[in-house]
Amino acid sequence: MLLGCVPGIAAAVALVLCAYGVERAAESPGAASAGRTAAYTAPRPPIVPRAVWVGDASRAQPPPRYDDKVVAVFVHHTDSPNDYDCAEAPAQIRNLYEGQTNARDWDDIGYNFLVDRCGTVYEGRAGGPDRPVTGAHTLGFNHRSTGVAALGTFSAGVPVPPAMERAIAALAAWKLGLSGTDPRSDVRLVSSNGGSRYASGTTATLPALAGHSDGFMTSCPGAALRARLPVIREMAAELQGRTPDAGHRRERQKKAQEENGRIAGAPR
Repeated sequence: MLLGCVPGIAAAVALVLCAYGVERAAESPGAASAGRTAAYTAPRPPIVPRAVWVGDASRAQPPPRYDDKVVAVFVHHTDSPNDYDCAEAPAQIRNLYEGQTNARDWDDIGYNFLVDRCGTVYEGRAGGPDRPVTGAHTLGFNHRSTGVAALGTFSAGVPVPPAMERAIAALAAWKLGLSGTDPRSDVRLVSSNGGSRYASGTTATLPALAGHSDGFMTSCPGAALRARLPVIREMAAELQGRTPDAGHRRERQKKAQEENGRIAGAPR
C-alpha cells in the first residue's frame, strides 16, 4: 500500500515514512570533477528562520548532527489542505513540528526546509540552514541529503503553484551548488535501512533532485508534484548557470508563444 506524508498529530499513523536512520552515503559519480563544477553555484534564497514558527512550542533536544556536504535534495508534500492563506503557513509548520515531536516523540521536525504556495522558504530542522544538517525525512537516505516539504497535497490533477516550484528550484540550486552537484544529475547514496526501497548497505543511484518516492515506498510527493520535478531540475540547473537542455528550451519557447498568443488575443 502506498503512503504519503501525513501532517500534524495524524502523523503518528505513518511513523515509518520519515523515520530516523543512520545513513552512509557514497560519493556522487561526479565528485571527482567537483573542482571543475565548483563555479556552478546559485545564490542563497531568502529563508524565514525557525524562530518565526516554533514560538514557545520549542522543546529540549540534543545537538544537531551534520554531514560533510549535501549532494541530494528529496522533495516531499505534507498531505495537508491547499487552500490556506500564506500567512497561516507558520502555524501549519508548528502543527507539523508538534505532531512529530509529541506524537512521534522525535527531537525535532524532520524536514530541513518547508515551502508554502506563495514561494516562501522556511527553515525547518535546527542546526543552521547554511550547514549540511542531517534530517529525518527519507528513511535510509538522510545523510548527505536535505529534505524540502511543499505545504499542501499534490496528488494527480492538482496544480502546483509556480511560486512554489521556483522556490524549490532556488533552494535546490543553492544547496546542491555548494557541493558542485548538477540538479539534473544522478548521485549514489548508500541505504542504511531495509525499510527503504533498497536493502541496507545497497548503493542506490538516485536523482540529485529526487522525490520522496525515489527512496521510499510512498506516494509522496504526490503525482502532480512528482511530474513537475524534471522542470524544477532544469530551473535549478539554470539558476546555477548551467546550459539548459534542448527539450527544456523548446518547452519554454512553446509556453512563451502560447502566452504571447493569449496576450495578443485579449480584449483591449
